[in-house]
Amino acid sequence: MRYAIVTETYPPEINGVALTVQGLEHGLRARGHEVLLVRPRQQDEQGADSDTLLVRGAGLPRYPGLKFGFPATKSLLELWTTNPPDAIYAATEGPLGWSALRAARKLGIPAATGFHTRFDQYMRDYGMPFLESTALRWMRRFHNGGDATLVPTRELAAFLQSQDFKQPVRLARAVDADQFTPARRDDALRKSWGVADDGLAVIYLGRIAPEKNLDLAVRAFRELQRSRPDARFVWVGDGPARQKLAQEHPEFIFCGLQRGAEVARHFASADLFLFPSHSETFGNTTLEAMASGVPVVAFDYGAAREHLRHGVDGMAVDNDADFIAGAVALASDDALRQTMGRRARTSMERLHPAQVAADFDALLAGLAMARRRHASAAAA
Repeated sequence: MRYAIVTETYPPEINGVALTVQGLEHGLRARGHEVLLVRPRQQDEQGADSDTLLVRGAGLPRYPGLKFGFPATKSLLELWTTNPPDAIYAATEGPLGWSALRAARKLGIPAATGFHTRFDQYMRDYGMPFLESTALRWMRRFHNGGDATLVPTRELAAFLQSQDFKQPVRLARAVDADQFTPARRDDALRKSWGVADDGLAVIYLGRIAPEKNLDLAVRAFRELQRSRPDARFVWVGDGPARQKLAQEHPEFIFCGLQRGAEVARHFASADLFLFPSHSETFGNTTLEAMASGVPVVAFDYGAAREHLRHGVDGMAVDNDADFIAGAVALASDDALRQTMGRRARTSMERLHPAQVAADFDALLAGLAMARRRHASAAAA
């Protein structure tokens, strides 16, 4: 089969969407399929492989280092008229994603879309709650222009159905348990954080931005410090809130953006992951922490609801008070925390990225077959 993946973000950009899309692309290639990747040209990038189409883009406001792609309907029509894919996957809702759907509709190519980001909730986090419903209508119009909207959880599929999204379909997520593993724990790295052998390293890994509800993580850490004054709070990532956070809490340890094996090393070297976000569609870092043997405190939705067993391999909570209480409980009880970490690791070993690729392949192939049957019936 020949597929096309259209995305506005892609590694080396570091975010959950970029890494998820790359995983899907590599999974399709590993299954023997031809994949055309369509994405914006990144900074200082001169060229690309023959299986990648680069388009013009610009920086995304408030997201330094990320781009959105300019409209490219004409280029895609020209390319896909002569060499059409069997199906396309439009991973992002920017101008490039809209162009891909327009070109696919005009040429009769089936298209799936990916629902990766709750932009409607971001409106509230960035002080524009009056635009929340507008953002949701905009996303509904985009996704209903495709043949299926791929979502990572049953919970999100049910929500989108209640909001008149036509065809939400769950595509489960997995984690690479060979990359994220307790074996990457590094005592030298812990010492550089000022953490003793029996000390407590609390970690936050992700975008350091208003939509991540980071004030709650800070409050939880300050509370757990009452019983664990030796605790250190390690922050991995970057974003617009980092500078202010560092000024207000100079004793926090900021490690900046980390990539590949370094992300896994930082996770495995921690003891507790605080994930206070309300705005994720999934939260890949929840699975990465669990695979690293690090128990998680998170809200009971997204990845936590799908995979985290409250009180068994982490804490899945419903409100701020329970979030703080869960963080304190795990920080105060070394034996409980370590037991949960081992259970979390065991549960993640059952997830397989290859199965996700197979399911993704089956979804796209099913759309292609349905379109062919429809075309045959129309011709008859």
